[in-house]
Amino acid sequence: VTPHLTIGEKRAKEAIDFYKAAFGAEQVMEPHMAEDGERIMHAHLHINGGSLMLNDDFPEYGEAAGKPAAVTLHLHVDDADAWFSRALKAGATETMPLADQFWGDRYGQVTDPFGHRWSIGAPVKQS
Repeated sequence: VTPHLTIGEKRAKEAIDFYKAAFGAEQVMEPHMAEDGERIMHAHLHINGGSLMLNDDFPEYGEAAGKPAAVTLHLHVDDADAWFSRALKAGATETMPLADQFWGDRYGQVTDPFGHRWSIGAPVKQS
């Protein structure tokens, strides 16, 4: 399954830049632009070994970005503290503080500037 996010207010380019800064995203290809030349129809990124697709909203086709659906995108990473800190520095908002959890992960959640929630987790480091 590949998540595909719709970004409102013609901010898909801004979202690509944010995901690069926050999560180390790499562009797979140059974004495909709509005929209006202003909106991104399709962008493909790689984050932590997985794919993420995104586009600006297209209300004329029944696709309008509003409040994002009740979905959380999870990043299982090598160092939760480093990833969490990088996301906050890039402009994400802490939604759930990063902490050691009862199931054995160091885990927390952030919300990106576009309203999408991301969880970040890694096994608790043993000393």
